[in-house]
Amino acid sequence: MKELGAVRARKLQQRLAELKAADTLSDISHLPPPRCHALTGNRTGQFSVDLDHPYRLLFIPADDPIPYKEDGGIDLALVTEIEIIEIEDTH
Repeated sequence: MKELGAVRARKLQQRLAELKAADTLSDISHLPPPRCHALTGNRTGQFSVDLDHPYRLLFIPADDPIPYKEDGGIDLALVTEIEIIEIEDTH
Protein backbone atom coordinates (compact mmCIF):
# COMPACT_ATOMS: atom_id res chain seq x y z
CA MET A 1 0.00 0.00 0.00
CA LYS A 2 3.05 2.21 0.10
CA GLU A 3 2.50 3.21 -3.54
CA LEU A 4 -0.94 4.60 -2.64
CA GLY A 5 0.39 7.11 -0.13
CA ALA A 6 -0.57 7.33 3.52
CA VAL A 7 -3.92 9.14 3.14
CA ARG A 8 -5.28 6.92 0.34
CA ALA A 9 -4.01 3.74 2.01
CA ARG A 10 -5.76 4.72 5.25
CA LYS A 11 -9.02 5.47 3.40
CA LEU A 12 -8.73 2.20 1.48
CA GLN A 13 -8.35 0.23 4.73
CA GLN A 14 -11.36 2.06 6.17
CA ARG A 15 -13.56 1.38 3.13
CA LEU A 16 -12.51 -2.28 2.97
CA ALA A 17 -13.44 -2.67 6.65
CA GLU A 18 -16.83 -1.03 6.03
CA LEU A 19 -17.51 -3.27 3.04
CA LYS A 20 -16.47 -6.39 4.95
CA ALA A 21 -18.69 -5.48 7.92
CA ALA A 22 -21.77 -4.91 5.74
CA ASP A 23 -24.24 -7.74 5.33
CA THR A 24 -25.38 -6.37 1.97
CA LEU A 25 -24.33 -3.54 -0.29
CA SER A 26 -27.40 -1.55 0.78
CA ASP A 27 -25.77 -1.26 4.24
CA ILE A 28 -23.13 1.08 2.77
CA SER A 29 -24.33 4.67 2.78
CA HIS A 30 -24.87 6.47 -0.52
CA LEU A 31 -24.11 9.67 1.40
CA PRO A 32 -20.62 10.90 2.30
CA PRO A 33 -18.19 9.78 3.54
CA PRO A 34 -18.34 6.42 1.70
CA ARG A 35 -20.86 7.61 -0.92
CA CYS A 36 -21.52 4.20 -2.44
CA HIS A 37 -23.05 4.68 -5.86
CA ALA A 38 -23.60 2.98 -9.18
CA LEU A 39 -21.52 4.18 -12.10
CA THR A 40 -22.91 4.86 -15.56
CA GLY A 41 -21.82 4.87 -19.19
CA ASN A 42 -19.05 2.42 -19.99
CA ARG A 43 -18.91 1.57 -16.27
CA THR A 44 -22.55 0.47 -15.94
CA GLY A 45 -22.75 -2.43 -13.50
CA GLN A 46 -19.84 -1.09 -11.47
CA PHE A 47 -20.02 0.70 -8.12
CA SER A 48 -17.65 2.95 -6.23
CA VAL A 49 -16.95 4.34 -2.81
CA ASP A 50 -14.89 7.45 -2.19
CA LEU A 51 -11.30 7.32 -1.08
CA ASP A 52 -9.35 10.59 -1.19
CA HIS A 53 -10.62 12.99 -3.87
CA PRO A 54 -10.71 12.27 -6.78
CA TYR A 55 -9.90 8.58 -6.27
CA ARG A 56 -12.49 5.87 -5.77
CA LEU A 57 -12.51 2.17 -5.01
CA LEU A 58 -14.38 0.42 -7.85
CA PHE A 59 -16.09 -2.94 -7.54
CA ILE A 60 -18.75 -5.15 -9.08
CA PRO A 61 -21.31 -7.47 -7.52
CA ALA A 62 -19.93 -11.02 -7.35
CA ASP A 63 -23.12 -12.85 -6.40
CA ASP A 64 -24.02 -15.64 -8.82
CA PRO A 65 -26.47 -14.82 -10.20
CA ILE A 66 -26.36 -11.04 -9.79
CA PRO A 67 -29.63 -10.00 -8.12
CA TYR A 68 -31.60 -7.69 -10.41
CA LYS A 69 -34.76 -5.75 -9.63
CA GLU A 70 -37.74 -5.76 -11.99
CA ASP A 71 -36.64 -2.39 -13.42
CA GLY A 72 -33.28 -3.90 -14.44
CA GLY A 73 -31.24 -2.26 -11.71
CA ILE A 74 -29.11 -4.25 -9.29
CA ASP A 75 -30.85 -5.00 -5.99
CA LEU A 76 -28.30 -3.75 -3.46
CA ALA A 77 -30.24 -5.35 -0.60
CA LEU A 78 -29.39 -8.75 -2.08
CA VAL A 79 -25.73 -8.13 -3.02
CA THR A 80 -23.69 -10.03 -0.44
CA GLU A 81 -20.41 -10.41 -2.34
CA ILE A 82 -18.31 -7.97 -4.33
CA GLU A 83 -15.18 -8.13 -6.46
CA ILE A 84 -12.85 -5.16 -6.24
CA ILE A 85 -11.60 -4.19 -9.67
CA GLU A 86 -9.48 -1.07 -9.25
CA ILE A 87 -8.72 2.26 -7.63
CA GLU A 88 -9.38 5.00 -10.16
CA ASP A 89 -10.07 8.67 -10.78
CA THR A 90 -13.34 8.23 -12.69
CA HIS A 91 -13.65 11.89 -13.68
